[in-house]
Amino acid sequence: MLGAGLMLAAGTGTASAEGAPPKVTKGPCQYTQTPDEPAARPVPLPPDPRRTPDRGKVPVQLKTNQGNIDLTLDRAKAPCTVQSFLHLAKHRFYDRTTCHRLTAYPTLKVLQCGDPSGTGEGGPGYKYKDELPVGLPPAPTDPTGARKVYSRGVLAMANAGPATNGSQFFVVYGDSALRPNYTIFGTVGHEGLETLDDVAAGGIKPTPENPAPVDGAPVLKTDILRARAWFC
Repeated sequence: MLGAGLMLAAGTGTASAEGAPPKVTKGPCQYTQTPDEPAARPVPLPPDPRRTPDRGKVPVQLKTNQGNIDLTLDRAKAPCTVQSFLHLAKHRFYDRTTCHRLTAYPTLKVLQCGDPSGTGEGGPGYKYKDELPVGLPPAPTDPTGARKVYSRGVLAMANAGPATNGSQFFVVYGDSALRPNYTIFGTVGHEGLETLDDVAAGGIKPTPENPAPVDGAPVLKTDILRARAWFC
């Protein structure tokens, strides 16, 4: 956990207590069906070849109603994660979805996306292993050294605990202090950071219970209209 209300959660896929066991792909990534949490939008399990591509970078563009967010996925850092993200993009899983969460804590500045339901609970109907970062610098705000710097421009997966990656991801618009429990699989480009800055500057929607929130839906509703890798 990151403290009350700060976990970058994304549902909790578990095997069904009844019926057939969940399907699992046979390759090294072992994408595992989550019967208790079906896909928010129909999509098959990703391909899982014997040798997961682990070299090269893949440009991806998120076209949003607030501006483009250009991403560069890094296969070397997280081959199973990149393979899954490209699979979801190819199947239009991210198209016409809403980025449901913006945070503006002093130590957590991210926009979270990737759930077609727009609730923060939806996913692709499968989960897979972590590919956690190493060598991140310690966060200067944490004297224990447990939290590391997820720097401005990082692209990482949200999760609900170990090995629960699905479709939800977050982009970091300001250096953030997190335990290194979130897979980093790419970066955001200059144009994307300008878009994120605009969304962040718009603030977070107030509620009757909290007129000045630092965590919640962005005032500038941010919809991913289309997500495409350059070769998709």
